[in-house]
Amino acid sequence: MDQVEVASKEVKSPWGAARPVQTPCSLADVMSEQLATQLDEEINAFPTCPEAGVELMTSPVDETDSDLMLAQMLQMEFDREFDSQLRREEKKFNGDSKVSISFENYRMVHPYEDSDSSEDEVDWQDTRNDPYRADKPTTTPRKGFTGKGKNITTKHDEVVCGRKNTARMEHFAPEVQVGDGIGMDLKLSNHVYNALKRHCYSEQRRSARLHEKKEHSTAEQAVDPKTRLLMYKMVNAGVLDNINGCISTGKESVVFHADGGSMEEKEVPQECVLKVFKTTLNEFKNRDKYIKDDYRFKDRFSKLNPRKVIRLWAEKEMHNLARMKKAGILCPEVVVLKKHILVMSFIGQDHVPAPKLKDAMLSSDDMKLAYYQVLDMMQQLYRECNLVHADLSEYNMLWHDRKVWVIDVSQSVEPTHPHGLEFLFRDCRNVSTFFEKAGVAEAMNVYDLFNAVSGLEISGDNEADFLAQIEALEKMNEDHVQKRSKKTFLTSDDGPPLLKKGNEDI
Repeated sequence: MDQVEVASKEVKSPWGAARPVQTPCSLADVMSEQLATQLDEEINAFPTCPEAGVELMTSPVDETDSDLMLAQMLQMEFDREFDSQLRREEKKFNGDSKVSISFENYRMVHPYEDSDSSEDEVDWQDTRNDPYRADKPTTTPRKGFTGKGKNITTKHDEVVCGRKNTARMEHFAPEVQVGDGIGMDLKLSNHVYNALKRHCYSEQRRSARLHEKKEHSTAEQAVDPKTRLLMYKMVNAGVLDNINGCISTGKESVVFHADGGSMEEKEVPQECVLKVFKTTLNEFKNRDKYIKDDYRFKDRFSKLNPRKVIRLWAEKEMHNLARMKKAGILCPEVVVLKKHILVMSFIGQDHVPAPKLKDAMLSSDDMKLAYYQVLDMMQQLYRECNLVHADLSEYNMLWHDRKVWVIDVSQSVEPTHPHGLEFLFRDCRNVSTFFEKAGVAEAMNVYDLFNAVSGLEISGDNEADFLAQIEALEKMNEDHVQKRSKKTFLTSDDGPPLLKKGNEDI
């Protein structure tokens, strides 16, 4: 028999003595009893003073066990831990920076309240009560002075003004490093402060100009963000399939090669070029005479700012190319114009541009053929298109398929331009000089070439006399245009425009 059965038999015995039943105790009572025993041992552990011979006075139990006091002690401990963490965050945030950010307003226990702070918390600095903190200059009252008698101080005091000027330096631009002038008790005179202010302002403007020039200009072999966006839009619209790269740079523009796409209005060539006119104004400041005095754009030029003139320059080249293409002159075909970007057909083959007439290696027969083609082109340009190239040279003519192609006609003007005949004479001089050096025996001199192209019969012993007669004709033509508001160039059916002087043909 096991013990359980024996115990049950003993309880069931009718003549045995009844044993008291123990009531079960709860876990809370056991814990309370253990806590009381522990507190009693801690109280008895306090040492007694043998000299006094009196027992240590203890506070009543109801005060030491106050829930409010325990809560305040726990809250204080929590606040100190929070402040310690806040100090570590502040130190990590500031690092080695000379300008530090204070988290003082977020502290829970301030230094004058925390009397139990340890030595490892000495790095905290209460800036509100810092004795070494520099005071900002005091403001002068409305009456204009402070003090009495001999100790009176006005707002014009040298020391007061110097400190105020030092404090005003804090309002300079962030990129200007002014230092801690207030902390050093620096006193700046009005002359020095004004000089620093002007310098700061000029530096801000210079920085803005450099930034604007970098962001809003088309540099050599590079485009600004706005131009790049226009090029991306052309690709997204399907006008171009791909933009390959830069093939040529000039004084006024950058030329890129591109693969043609498709348009509903017209057919796009397989290979195209994008002529991006530079948006910097340096190259166009001295070239406004080509468009300012052009009667086609004279009214529009006066109403535009210099930056928009660049778009007008691209539009002028588009109109000149269209007029030349209509007359049958070999030149690029215009595809589309978008602001200062002109898309044209590519003169070349398989991504290789046609060489310039200067760089082309031509035989004597080909050079002779090129000369007659240039002569015919100049006459056709003057007579049928009523245009003067104004910058014709071996650099603006291409050799492709044994034919001469003309490019860069943005500066071309009509013969009625105040300097149209001077531009024509310059073109004739460039062409005559090039072919004479190339060994073309049939090449005419500059005077005969000018008369052959213009149809005029001007004679002169030297260049100065020849130019003097040209300027006289231009002056007479300009006076007639201003007085009569009509052109004095008369176009005949079988000849070039003739300029009349009085009642005689020149």
